[in-house]
Amino acid sequence: MASRRLLRTPHILGPLIFPLVLCADVLQFIDPLIGSTNGGNVFAGATKPYALAKPVADVDGQNTGGFATDGSSITGFSATHDSGTGGNPSLGNFPIFPQICPGDEVNNCNFLIGERATHYVEESVTARPGYFGVELVSGVKATMTSSEHAALYRFEYPSGDNTHPLVLLDLTDLWKSRQNATVSVDADSGRLKGNGTFLPSFGAGSYVMHFCVDFFGGEVFDNGVWVNNRGGTEPKDLFVTRGFNLFYLEAGGWVRFSGLVNNTLTARVGVSFISADQACRRAAEEIPNPLDDFDKLVAETEEAWREKLSPVSVNAGGASQELQTSFWSGLYRAMISPQNYTDENPYWDSEIPYFDSFYCIWDSFRVQHPLLTILDPSAQIQMVNSLLDIYKHEGWLPDYVVIADAYVKNLTGIDWELALDAVIQDAEVEPLEWAYHGRGGLKSWKDLSYIPYLDFDPAGFGTNSRSISRTLEYAYNDFCLATLAQGLGRDDLYDKYVQRSANWQNLWRPEQNSAINGNDTGFLGFFQPKYQNGTWGFQDPIACSVLASFCSLTSNPSETFEASVWQYQFLVPQSMSTLIGLMGNEGPFIQRLDFFHESGLADISNEPVFSTVYLYHYAGRPGLSTKRLHSYIPSAFNATHGGLPGNDDSGAMGGFVVFGMMGLFPVAGQDVYLISAPFFEEINITSPLTGKTAQIKTVGFDASYENIYIQNVTVNGQPWTKSWIGHALFNEGWSIELSLGNQESEWGTKLEDRPPSWGGAMV
Repeated sequence: MASRRLLRTPHILGPLIFPLVLCADVLQFIDPLIGSTNGGNVFAGATKPYALAKPVADVDGQNTGGFATDGSSITGFSATHDSGTGGNPSLGNFPIFPQICPGDEVNNCNFLIGERATHYVEESVTARPGYFGVELVSGVKATMTSSEHAALYRFEYPSGDNTHPLVLLDLTDLWKSRQNATVSVDADSGRLKGNGTFLPSFGAGSYVMHFCVDFFGGEVFDNGVWVNNRGGTEPKDLFVTRGFNLFYLEAGGWVRFSGLVNNTLTARVGVSFISADQACRRAAEEIPNPLDDFDKLVAETEEAWREKLSPVSVNAGGASQELQTSFWSGLYRAMISPQNYTDENPYWDSEIPYFDSFYCIWDSFRVQHPLLTILDPSAQIQMVNSLLDIYKHEGWLPDYVVIADAYVKNLTGIDWELALDAVIQDAEVEPLEWAYHGRGGLKSWKDLSYIPYLDFDPAGFGTNSRSISRTLEYAYNDFCLATLAQGLGRDDLYDKYVQRSANWQNLWRPEQNSAINGNDTGFLGFFQPKYQNGTWGFQDPIACSVLASFCSLTSNPSETFEASVWQYQFLVPQSMSTLIGLMGNEGPFIQRLDFFHESGLADISNEPVFSTVYLYHYAGRPGLSTKRLHSYIPSAFNATHGGLPGNDDSGAMGGFVVFGMMGLFPVAGQDVYLISAPFFEEINITSPLTGKTAQIKTVGFDASYENIYIQNVTVNGQPWTKSWIGHALFNEGWSIELSLGNQESEWGTKLEDRPPSWGGAMV
């Protein structure tokens, strides 16, 4: 019988209530341009929290999130985007583009993407919550804001003679994935309506998006459609296919205007996954007076962001404005995606709030979703229910660490029996296409207790690779399933799946060494691929690291996803004590962890590395976790435009910064936060569910960060020797006080004070 241990925080005295620390308007510390170059791929435009409408300028450079401060050229202004994603650019459907045709001749305008691309004036870029503005070198000034489902643009044309300014709409998206599309132009009003079928930038199938564009501020002069680099006033309706072979057909609609007041044209763009009529209707409902609603929309969006951020207050204690900007901007980016698609699901209507665009859930489950559980639990509950809704209608979940994390943190309003059914389905029944939901290789997982290298798996299909990382992740998935089952009183399921959570050990090869440039690192024991017959394969432990070559799932897949064996060797959050034992106990483990971070093998731009910063806690050296964190903040995470080390991944990078500065790190799927020294003197967080305020305060804080080592801790005035704490800190409004010094102490070092680690099974 496996040993059992519920990951619950020890009992402590009742909650204490503290007033919030008053501070200035937090919006002054939000810079949407952090991560707008250097691969951060953030969405820098205007959006309400989780909204569908996300207008910004699209560039021809680093355009995964639409806009980038990389000095490239603007090709259009579109109303839908994801934030921080990798891979191909996402969304950016139906961009519009303003220009003046030389000689007032339509066919002197530039219709093609490559021809119309125009540089922007770098110092003109303005981005803040609810507002984005930029000036093109052509003299056109563009400002934009948004409602939930519609974008509102103002295009101010340079003053001149009696020319007729033009706006075109392009039936494309950011990565030219359009398969077919339509546009209809109303000859009298200039309204543009239509739709297009597009491919997801990283996924299966296709999707249809609809649009509705209305113009205000002038009279319609003429209009029509365009194909390739020519436009005409007839016909008014157009249907286009993708094109032929490598030839991508460019086409759309256009409208010219006269009598613009103050040379300014206002465009309202509605978008919908249901129909163009719904796009028109919602745009009209949300922005009924486009010429007058711009400032109102900006103010409403600002207030929406203040409300979302209101649970948090900070006494910076002298911490720099740059660090405060990194903190608040990270919070902001964590609430841009996933997106609220309520009443916008074209496949089913469950009559409940519906979230989708879980583009980066493999990244975001680690820190972003745990952050939302604290700051916006209502939205997180809706997201969990949306995942369960996907299971009900499609048969499998895309992820379920998020499910377990919500359970252990006592989120309510979720059908936990349904959740248990869903995670069991993922664990036991293989879908035909397991690349985007469920699991693959389940027969081998059950029969061999690992995912084999070059697995024979005719039951379902996906990328037949990642045998090491899938084994590790499936093992933790089973641990999360066991946790949920135990909480629901299903001890039979707990015993089964907690034993399966030890399967990771089957790929541990104790005699495997690792060398860099022919020099042995001195460490023995690494994960290695294993064939179905039980013999070992080989993957160089440094392969797929920054010291070797990047591994892509689509072009050169390996046995570890997007990272090296060196990175994945630390990803056993359910059984860290067992892993430490396999590596030779605490001393060698710390040496290996130090080498990983100091040799260039650690790539902090990849989310699985986040937890490795804090693993010193499990070896009884929590002070070293804080020291390691300061080696990344602010060097890799800062308030510059290139201030993220890699893709923000729907706010995952921002979540890492926020937790680090709070002095906590969540172990997703467990009721565990690892305690470290905060970057601020005091932080208060009020639970939107209970109304109780958690207080994290310090004694001996200094903004020069000499005193980064915790000397002792009290919780609600009582001594607290453990290096971790549970979610009751937030739900019950506890007060945690950390005394800081400039040297490591004995706090958190004893075996009984280390974070929970299940060690009930050895393979």
